[in-house]
Amino acid sequence: MSGTLGLETKPSMSRPTQVPDSWSAVRRHTEARVALGRAGGSLPTAQVLEFGIAHAAARDAVNAAFDVESLVTGLNSIGLPHLMLATMAHNRETYLRRPDLGRRLDEPSRTALRAVEGSGWDVALIVADGLSPAAAASQVIGFLRELLPMLRAGNLSVAPHCIVRHGRVAVEDEIGSLLGVKVAVILIGERPGLAAAESLGAYLVFDPRPGRTDAERNCVSNIRPGGLGVAAAAATIRYLITESLRRGLSGVMLKDQRTSLPASSSAATLVPTPLNDSGYPAG
Repeated sequence: MSGTLGLETKPSMSRPTQVPDSWSAVRRHTEARVALGRAGGSLPTAQVLEFGIAHAAARDAVNAAFDVESLVTGLNSIGLPHLMLATMAHNRETYLRRPDLGRRLDEPSRTALRAVEGSGWDVALIVADGLSPAAAASQVIGFLRELLPMLRAGNLSVAPHCIVRHGRVAVEDEIGSLLGVKVAVILIGERPGLAAAESLGAYLVFDPRPGRTDAERNCVSNIRPGGLGVAAAAATIRYLITESLRRGLSGVMLKDQRTSLPASSSAATLVPTPLNDSGYPAG
């Protein structure tokens, strides 16, 4: 016997230690953190550990080095001339602490753009590391392979490609202004989330010049395997460029009014997570 009353205490075997949510089956269709269940008043240990891994991946993505060499190799493989530029945020720490410096080119970059021969281009295509350098390095070439033939088919001229270290979205305003283009599009690594650390965003602005606001831009986001595929994203950007040039505007006044959307042939199929009988990931 044990206990002050002489009663032997044993752990209850009838009550489960983990309780699944009634809508756990939803997890088969999304990468979002939903229907995680509970263990007592807390999350199950497996879900806590998965959260920690995802958070660490997001932190690593923000602080990763920009693999410019592989990006340049890819641009050369598709015959796209390019310029190497930098902002006034000369290192990663400054870039993260001073967003304003990531929106402005340094003086050598301004000089290089002023020396570019040619003018009257329709489009400037810009790549910046943003908050996920890995996204910029891994997604851009596939995206451009889809987009460039579309632009050529529409007889749209493209300025020399620009690669920007430590760039924010609004740096496209200054670059587009110095190049004298009609539309600027920046491809930039998005802020990592807990489901995707390598998501690319594309931001378009008509008549780029310093002082443009976010309301004057169009954004196509979540470009990645498992998100919006590069083929569908490129078709959307091509549509927005064409409409922007035709109507002379961008931003909140420019909507995607296509009656049908392109198939996302380049997007990876979301593989459902196998669940056990209790509604938790199997294995």
